[in-house]
Amino acid sequence: MSHSVEYAHPLAKEISMPSQIVAVGSKVGLHARPASILVKAAAGAGVAVTIGRPGEKAVNAASLLSVLALGVKNGDSIEVSVADGENSDSVLATIVDIIATDHDE
Repeated sequence: MSHSVEYAHPLAKEISMPSQIVAVGSKVGLHARPASILVKAAAGAGVAVTIGRPGEKAVNAASLLSVLALGVKNGDSIEVSVADGENSDSVLATIVDIIATDHDE
C-alpha cells in the first residue's frame, strides 16, 4: 500500500479561503441540472471556488466533469471554499444556497 505525502514549499504563504459545509438539497444530488447550475455560478464568480467532501481533496467547482465525478447524493455534506477576494463572502453564500436548494422540483 503506498501513501502519498504532500510537502508545502517553504516559501509558500498560507492562503485564506472562506469555507462552509452544506448539505446537498437536490433529490438526485449534484447531477445534471443541479451540477450545471453550480458550475455556471462558480465559473462566473470571479474567484476560485472548490467543493468536496469534508477532509477529502476538493475539486474545481467550475468544472462539470469534476463536480459530477464527486458522486454527491442528496443529504451529503459538501465543503465549499472560495478564494479570498473582494466578493468572496457573497460568492460563498450564493454557492452554498445553490447546493442547499432542491433544483429537481
